[in-house]
Amino acid sequence: MSKVNSVRERGIYILPSLFTTAGLFAGFYALIAAVQGRFELAAWALIAAAIFDILDGRVARLLHAESDFGAQYDSMCDMLSFGIAPAVLMYMWALAPLHKAGWMAAFLLAAGAALRLARFNVQLDTQSKKFFNGLPTPGSAMLIATAVLFHEDAGFDPIPWLWFAISVSLAWLMVSNVPFFAGKDVDLKQRKPAILLLIMLVVIAFVMVNPHTFLFVLVLAYCIHGVLLGITGRHKKEIQHDEPDTPDNEAP
Repeated sequence: MSKVNSVRERGIYILPSLFTTAGLFAGFYALIAAVQGRFELAAWALIAAAIFDILDGRVARLLHAESDFGAQYDSMCDMLSFGIAPAVLMYMWALAPLHKAGWMAAFLLAAGAALRLARFNVQLDTQSKKFFNGLPTPGSAMLIATAVLFHEDAGFDPIPWLWFAISVSLAWLMVSNVPFFAGKDVDLKQRKPAILLLIMLVVIAFVMVNPHTFLFVLVLAYCIHGVLLGITGRHKKEIQHDEPDTPDNEAP
């Protein structure tokens, strides 16, 4: 192996890693904001982290810059942004009145995210492009973040025991085998029906008019759809014809 090739193998792809680092910064900012009691700001920071998490994987694939380093670095950053930060936000926002039961539920969220990410890493070469196996960690974090925004906008306080049950359910969904739509096989360069553009515009319009409510509804629908897929089993035929996934900078 030549010296040039050796140097290339030891190097990293800068652009995808910059997006991953930006997501890490947003997750860390969300953690600090949650500790300070600035819950709405923490929620928006988590949403920013999720956007960067989507972009780093897409950029890596578009530039053919997938790497084992990128996948592992992304996974480490996701543990903070979608494991620790949302768990702390959930505890500070809704679970603190439950004392020991509250922090135990928050710990289950963090532990579920860690197990989810570890399982994804060891199954990286066999992952389906159409479906995630278990709720992605950004999905769990986004449900918490958008719930905070929804409650803040509506002006009512969270019900601690309700969110205790939801926290335990999210932790279980992350480590379960419940299928969730991944969308990694969607090719944006191919021609699509014009109706899709209209649907996208309608969704964007709803989000712009009332982001606090509509974002929560969207994420909640995503979490529910996985449970329905698991019950009906309609995803199994598609998985059988799917090809193994390839490493990139996106570890949910």
